[in-house]
Amino acid sequence: MRILLINTSERTGGAAIAAGRLTKALNNNGMRATMLVREKETDSISVIPLDNSKFSLWHFLWERLRIWISNRFSRKNLFAVDIANTGNDITCLPEFRQADIIHLHWINQGMLSLQQIGRILESGKKVIWTMHDMWPCTGICHHARDCRKFTGECNHCPYLYHGGSRHDLSYKVFKEKLQTYSKGKIYFVACSEWLKKEAEQSALLKGHLVTAIPNPINVNLYHPADKKTARRHFNLPEDGKILLFGSLKVTDKRKGIDYLIEACRLLQEKHPELQEQLSIAVVGNASEQIVASLPFKVYPLGYLTNDQSLSCLYNAADLFVTPSLEENLPNTIMEAMACGVPCVGFNIGGIPEMIDHLHNGYVAEYKSAQDFANGIFWALKESEYPSLSEEARRKVVSHYSESIIAKKYIDLYTTV
Repeated sequence: MRILLINTSERTGGAAIAAGRLTKALNNNGMRATMLVREKETDSISVIPLDNSKFSLWHFLWERLRIWISNRFSRKNLFAVDIANTGNDITCLPEFRQADIIHLHWINQGMLSLQQIGRILESGKKVIWTMHDMWPCTGICHHARDCRKFTGECNHCPYLYHGGSRHDLSYKVFKEKLQTYSKGKIYFVACSEWLKKEAEQSALLKGHLVTAIPNPINVNLYHPADKKTARRHFNLPEDGKILLFGSLKVTDKRKGIDYLIEACRLLQEKHPELQEQLSIAVVGNASEQIVASLPFKVYPLGYLTNDQSLSCLYNAADLFVTPSLEENLPNTIMEAMACGVPCVGFNIGGIPEMIDHLHNGYVAEYKSAQDFANGIFWALKESEYPSLSEEARRKVVSHYSESIIAKKYIDLYTTV
């Protein structure tokens, strides 16, 4: 069976990493899977780039321009929404014609337009769409937050200038999506049970199957290793406790850096002995910008993309902290737990599906820096840490390993 997976980039962003891992998992389990991207970043023979870089830049800029104009020339939320008004026609590609299944992933920022998704449906190809955020089931936003308009009809969008209007951009794109989705059957896959429940309430997805399959991870690559050796590799202190925090851009407010800073401040005040015992490794773009804001010793490490380096870094840490305010099923939590590193995260999105509270980590009350601090202290000082670490690894191996997830998708392909 030939599968064509489609994603905007090959390695940049959580969706790209997840789609790439699934491509490998499928090929390792008897499928013939190819990944089509706009931005090829490795020399993998199973990844094919679009051969139109000039047009791709134009598609990206034209979409941002439309959003900027509709938002009264404000840059606020410029990248929090997408309208898919332009993109690439892939139906003429040989990889498309040869495929039995077209498997969409994150196709925003000028990769595919709604018109071109309609053409894919009209081609008669079977289409599966893995949702890495809420965009496929809302008008224009990737995370609806407290807004429930997508359950009926998007309008007065909170992401637009002064809350939008009755017939704003979200309303227009919502109507376009309804028309596009009516051109064929789409089998939607949510990466978490949380997103599945949200998607099933969307008026856009009525009549389409929605199921939940998590992202895969190579548990032979991400595995526990010697902590001191890992710390020496990154020039981190061999003694004491190390927290690890990371994201694509660590200063992104959606990733909750303000809550981490406040939680660390509370820890320092309540447990001053930690000043000499605790340090923080920060991985991601702009990591050096938050050094002065944290009350403990900070080691900024920049952005890492190599799986071997990331696995080594997780093993250098005692605890992975993710105060993110918007999440589906974070690859970072999966990676850390696979290395036997417990995690602390907020009760949001798919995080409580991954972290079993007080069993393999700590799920903190949403937006509570105090409870986040409590979780860090409990995991490091009050828990039975060896058991916590073992259970973290066991959860990933039993729920997210490549062979398990590949089988779930192969079963879905066969059903389709």
